[in-house]
Amino acid sequence: MSRAQQDALSRTALGVFRLNGQFLAVSEKLAEPAGLTAAWWQVLGAVLPEPLPVAGIARVMGITRQSVQRIADLLVREGLAAYEPNPAHRRAKLLAPTEAGRAAVRRIDPGHAELAAELLRELGGQDAFDETVRVLDRLSAALERISGRRPDPQDPPAAPPTRTPSPG
Repeated sequence: MSRAQQDALSRTALGVFRLNGQFLAVSEKLAEPAGLTAAWWQVLGAVLPEPLPVAGIARVMGITRQSVQRIADLLVREGLAAYEPNPAHRRAKLLAPTEAGRAAVRRIDPGHAELAAELLRELGGQDAFDETVRVLDRLSAALERISGRRPDPQDPPAAPPTRTPSPG
């Protein structure tokens, strides 16, 4: 890898880390009037279209199952979500928003729409906004492909190969 490639990777990573922090800060402000945190909003948002198991939410969000489980339990305790039976897996229940959870997310909509309009203007229109989304999707997909090819350092070492008889 050349120095220029390494620098590009570093600039990209730092930019994404900064962007993540900016999105978290703005999301906290948007979610606060609805009585939610950014994390609660994120988990509720993942299950608005359809109930999902905690592991499925974690995969979609790209975070650990344990983090989602903690938030899911809090949402259930607060009456914003409920666990439902999962026909595909007896023990992995589905998380679904309650009407109170849906109402909380709807209270975020006006601020969310305003932020989207402001970003659209700042980025220079819908085409530029759509291109931003495409670039971020491409980056995410590329990292997913790469990470699928790289062993996880926390995984146990692979078992030694079994001896196969030599041909002959």
